[in-house]
Amino acid sequence: MPASNSYCAFVADKALDEVNRYYHDNDYGFPIETDDELFGRLILEINQAGLSWNTILVKQNNFRKAYSKFSISKVAAYKEKQRQRLLNDAGIIRNRLKIDAAIHNAGVIKGLQKEYGSFSGWLDHHHPLEKDQWVKLFKKTFKFTGGEITGEFLMSSGYLAGAHSDDCPLYKKILKKKPAWTTS
Repeated sequence: MPASNSYCAFVADKALDEVNRYYHDNDYGFPIETDDELFGRLILEINQAGLSWNTILVKQNNFRKAYSKFSISKVAAYKEKQRQRLLNDAGIIRNRLKIDAAIHNAGVIKGLQKEYGSFSGWLDHHHPLEKDQWVKLFKKTFKFTGGEITGEFLMSSGYLAGAHSDDCPLYKKILKKKPAWTTS
């Protein structure tokens, strides 16, 4: 049985909670393949601040639709009309600071893509760092990325250890999927 304070144990205790179970079994801690999906995970983590993760998971398809399928290029080009559309969208979290951060961060990621080839290339360039070093880097680079948001983003996308307890059945499966640099 997974450690009692882990997400693994939470999901095991919530046998009927299919939203969390699916996320745990298929997404949490697994490497993310595309920059747009990495950006999408960052949007979700930013929007979780002050709310339950379940609220975000239930709304994740709404976020995907509202934010142009997490297209970095499209979100970076959002103007006031799109910002107002997001502020009026009851299917997502209508917080101006979080919406502004998503638009700003998309522009930042476009710059990182030019310099490093991709958002994941930028992350790979800085890997491995300790959590506190990542937090400093994210705060310097992005908006609305404090310690918890940065830590969860990096754990959920496979850049920081800790997404799954060692005794979780998925732990070894995820290790097999990680790039070679993450296991050294």
